[in-house]
Amino acid sequence: MIRTLTRRYTLRTSSSCNRTRMSSDNSGKYHQNLIPDANDDDDGMDIRNEEQSMVHQNVGAGIPHHDLQSDMEMMKERFAKLLLGEDMSGGGKGVYSALALSNAVTNLAASIFGEKGKLEPLAPERKARWRKEMDWLLSVTDHIVEFVPSQQISKDGTNMEVMITRQRSDLLANIPGLLKLDAILIETLDNFGQEQEFWYASKNENQDMDNSSQRDDKWWHPIVKVPENGLSETSRKRLQYQKESVSQVLKAAMNINAQVLSEIQIPESYIDSLPKNGRESLGDSIYKSITVDSFDPLQFLSAMDFSTEHKVLDFKNRIEASILIWKRKMNQKDGWNPWGSGISSGKRELFEVRAETILLLLKQQFPGVAQSSLDISKIQENRDVGLAIQESYSRVLESLAFSVMSRIEDVLHADSLTRTRRCSEIDCSGDTDTLGIK
Repeated sequence: MIRTLTRRYTLRTSSSCNRTRMSSDNSGKYHQNLIPDANDDDDGMDIRNEEQSMVHQNVGAGIPHHDLQSDMEMMKERFAKLLLGEDMSGGGKGVYSALALSNAVTNLAASIFGEKGKLEPLAPERKARWRKEMDWLLSVTDHIVEFVPSQQISKDGTNMEVMITRQRSDLLANIPGLLKLDAILIETLDNFGQEQEFWYASKNENQDMDNSSQRDDKWWHPIVKVPENGLSETSRKRLQYQKESVSQVLKAAMNINAQVLSEIQIPESYIDSLPKNGRESLGDSIYKSITVDSFDPLQFLSAMDFSTEHKVLDFKNRIEASILIWKRKMNQKDGWNPWGSGISSGKRELFEVRAETILLLLKQQFPGVAQSSLDISKIQENRDVGLAIQESYSRVLESLAFSVMSRIEDVLHADSLTRTRRCSEIDCSGDTDTLGIK
């Protein structure tokens, strides 16, 4: 696999070098297309347009010729580690290839984005590295194929049906979508490189000023500062629009991640660790609340204690375990099984629907909560490389989108506090339009 990827990378970079050599003699540099077109036989003009687009985005522009060899060596080393399952001793103690690729995507995102504390563009070198190394990891999916029928005409004019290979259908549907979501998030961050009406307090200001404008649950983030009268209406509307755009990206990434996780087989080790009934998993109090005749999921969630992320995650683990227990009981209702009980199949199905509704509302209410025990178990035991890449890519985009949206909310929160404070200092009984307060 490494030989194939290396050869393809070499051919594309060398052809790109030949096409641009005539126009780069003066500078001694050329612009490399870090995300090659899927069709190697595209017209030269299309390739040049794509390269110019990449240059316009400052992604991979101006890479010196001598850096190509180091990129090749880095790619070989990266894939060698992946093939060894992250066990450099070669002793066969490495993880599955799927998990190795999943960890590679996760670690790359952590090193590039970290925890976004500010709304600011990525540094050009970080952006270029993200594009380049994600292209390496995603290139594995080009070789995950399936057979599909195709019509072919022979030399004598006979029409025949033959089987050809194409990228697996789930990858064909999800990878382009994930790339688009990725581009939207990077573009959103780039937009904050323009002049903004808000800024962040310096370290000295952080120590001297009171933290009244900072949310208690985000005390470690830099404090947002806005003008004395708050943001202008134009700036506020622009932030609201960007927040809605990122929110759509978050929902799309969550949907793809949930879909991919549902396709990963549940490990037997997780099933063996489950209690024998839903009551034991949920606890008596939660079980009674879910199994009552009149059930309102919103009212049920409002009565739960979600004061800490640990409590949210613990509740999520209990709900997912109970759903799986009830499903197994319904699937094994014929004949004796250790999961059996005196509850009818119809009631189990009703309880399962209620629990799934609660789980969906919980994910929407707390999109940034950590992965559940079931999700972690699936990721660690999964052996499907295609599903591993889709899951990890959608997960890191989901995390980035949530961080960006939270930082936008921090700015809007600081603006709201500033306008409220300003309003309390003057007579707001009259015209308040100048402050944007309604």
